[in-house]
Amino acid sequence: MRVLAIADPHLSGHDPKPMSVFGGNWAGHPEAFFERWRATVLATDTVIVAGDISWAVRLRDAMVDLSAIADLPGEKVFLRGNHDYWWPSIGRLRSALPGGVRAVQNDSLLVGRTAILGTRGWVVPGSEGYSDDDDRLYRRELERLRLSIASLQRLDGPYDRTVLVLHFPPVNQRLDENGFTELIEELQPASVVFGHVHGASPARFPLNWKGIPLHFVAADAVRFEPQVILADAS
Repeated sequence: MRVLAIADPHLSGHDPKPMSVFGGNWAGHPEAFFERWRATVLATDTVIVAGDISWAVRLRDAMVDLSAIADLPGEKVFLRGNHDYWWPSIGRLRSALPGGVRAVQNDSLLVGRTAILGTRGWVVPGSEGYSDDDDRLYRRELERLRLSIASLQRLDGPYDRTVLVLHFPPVNQRLDENGFTELIEELQPASVVFGHVHGASPARFPLNWKGIPLHFVAADAVRFEPQVILADAS
């Protein structure tokens, strides 16, 4: 079994919103997202979808997109992005999700002997235009990540490694240290996954943070192909 990841599918099955207005890197969307998932993902795989899943604003409308992803090969793990306005309380969401789809929010879950945890994140100190409102949200997301890390102690089975999932990048363009990088260093996950930034090459971000692999998996950056994060997560 493998763990793969992709972020920012930005689906809009209920009320179509063409992504081509955001640049040529969205050419072929959303068909390319579904085609490349089917060409890449095996039934035995788990795929992390790291936020900005659907443009819908209500859960009932988002179900068109959530069900479309559920019908694709593999098990799925969802994390909330900043545009997932449809995301309700975690209890309500989990009761509504199709089979084979799980969600992480302030907690963690097991895939084989791999623990998956994380939070949405936010822009970090030192980012261009960083404001007092940004600082408030940044600190709130740090606390949510701490809750997610603490939940590892309550998992119902042993794990050998962790995958930390964010929607926002954990670093600014200057690669300054911040609260997220401190928690990453403390946890020492096998990999860190994130997206959110569009129109950017994966080369914009470092391949690792002090030896910990970083995976930038925004859909348009990886040409809509889920990326292998762990080749063997059994």
